[in-house]
Amino acid sequence: MHSVELILTLTGGFAAALLFGYITHRLGLSPIIGYLMAGIVVSPNTPGFVANYELAEQLAEIGVILLMFGVGLQFHFKEFFAVRKIALPGALLQSFSATLVGALIMYWLGWSIEAGIVFGLAISVASTVVLTRVLSDNNDLHTKTGHIAIGWLVMEDLFTVFVLVLLPEIFGSTVIGFGGIATATGIAILKILILVGFTFAVGGWLIPKILTNIAKTGSRELFTLAILAIAMCIAVGSAYVFDVSMALGAFLAGMVVGRSEFSLRAATEALPLRDAFAVLFFVSVGMLFDWSGFTDSFGLVIVTLVIILIGKPLVAFLIVIIMRYPLKVALSVAIVLAQIGEFSFILATMGRDLHILPENATNILVAAAIISITVNPILYRGAGKLECWLNDCSPGFSRKIHNRCGPMDTKVKKPDYPGETKAVVIGYGPVGQTVTGLLMENDIHPTIIELNVETVQGLLKEGFSAIYGDATRSDTLKEAGITHAEVLIISVANIPGSVEVVKQAKYLNPDIRIIARTVYLSEISDLCSAGADVVFSDEGELALSITEFIIRQSGATPEQIDRERDRIHEKLIVQTRENLI
Repeated sequence: MHSVELILTLTGGFAAALLFGYITHRLGLSPIIGYLMAGIVVSPNTPGFVANYELAEQLAEIGVILLMFGVGLQFHFKEFFAVRKIALPGALLQSFSATLVGALIMYWLGWSIEAGIVFGLAISVASTVVLTRVLSDNNDLHTKTGHIAIGWLVMEDLFTVFVLVLLPEIFGSTVIGFGGIATATGIAILKILILVGFTFAVGGWLIPKILTNIAKTGSRELFTLAILAIAMCIAVGSAYVFDVSMALGAFLAGMVVGRSEFSLRAATEALPLRDAFAVLFFVSVGMLFDWSGFTDSFGLVIVTLVIILIGKPLVAFLIVIIMRYPLKVALSVAIVLAQIGEFSFILATMGRDLHILPENATNILVAAAIISITVNPILYRGAGKLECWLNDCSPGFSRKIHNRCGPMDTKVKKPDYPGETKAVVIGYGPVGQTVTGLLMENDIHPTIIELNVETVQGLLKEGFSAIYGDATRSDTLKEAGITHAEVLIISVANIPGSVEVVKQAKYLNPDIRIIARTVYLSEISDLCSAGADVVFSDEGELALSITEFIIRQSGATPEQIDRERDRIHEKLIVQTRENLI
């Protein structure tokens, strides 16, 4: 019966999440809203199909681990370091302010001070998924606003990870008074430091070796399994050996893998499973929502939304202005942080498990999340109008801000690539090596995409720009710089999914020129239809070479050989030209 319930829970949860996620996506909203609504629909609080919450919650634990692994995998010290002066103090001050205000208001409304603190922490952290989506949809991901917002959110995530470690130590033990809390906190920090040192010292040496050996097998399934096993083993080991949260262990595992050449392939091949289990996490949170409890807590939902939509943005706005950034940047950063998401639910779940938060706390957070995530993209698109309104209503204030910071370029900046042309070469076999050499000789510095890990490691040591990953994945092409490249060269003849590679490249960069290689003449038509500009086939080039050899042996003059070569070459690539007309 247990296995039947498991299958029904998975089927019902995924089907409902797919339906509502699709609907919300078509409406231009975050799919998270759809996943939460799916949980509400399959919960015992609504009629119809009822999923097993206990089973969904257990599966959601895997989603939390993989979510944290993904956060660690995508954390880059270099990007954060560039905006550290504003992201570090800004995130800490905003988190502290939101937590303090939330705790005081909830305590005033009758909650315990412990519940108020945990609830305040839950509403202080924004959603990575939502923020990235909003910035990307508005082409602001690679602007000054995007860099500050991402760095700010990274600090919030790190702070939340630290809180997740401390909560069980402080509230899950029998500590008494300030001295007991200080002792528990000190012990927790010591455990964290030991775990971090062990993970980076041992894991930083061992994990790349394991992944190198797995990658040499050429098995995609084994590589994906290795990533998942590493994330799960370090997460569980952190809990049982170091007595800290699995979330921290998963985050550190992601950081270790992210520092290696395997980071991109881990993200493109293993993390889709993270998304699937993360969906179950949001569904399980939605299953806790109770409509009757919502009506009873309607006033608390309004208070929570005021803090999220007004209090948090106001603090962020003041911090960015004080740090001498333009009005537009301050407004954009403040608004994009005015929402809550995945970490809020993780904190709320832990608070509930530790018997800190009251029963209606999750109801309040789910309602506040749905509303804030829904209105956030709308508010962000209105940031420009709000700036104009402030300029008209308070020109002195706007002028003062402008004089303090000076003009700042907030347009999208393309990455700077060496040389005059950016090229992407797929494969580093004999043909790829020859092509790369010719490009380098002409001051064209290519990025090489290769699935042989030893080749990539050797190229990186030699100073080449190389990526270990599958070229059929759009994320791999993006990482290689396909969006700003002028030419893509597929130097491997038997690459699986070469037509899909061409389609993805043309979709990401319609102006790119694509030179492809294939085995058979019959494959030229498909590649040209997909968008390739020129296609060379091994079969055709071999026929050309044999013909040239025969006519040379027959005593033909150089002019005759050139004429015959051009005639046959014209015949062999005529499909390409016809497709280009």
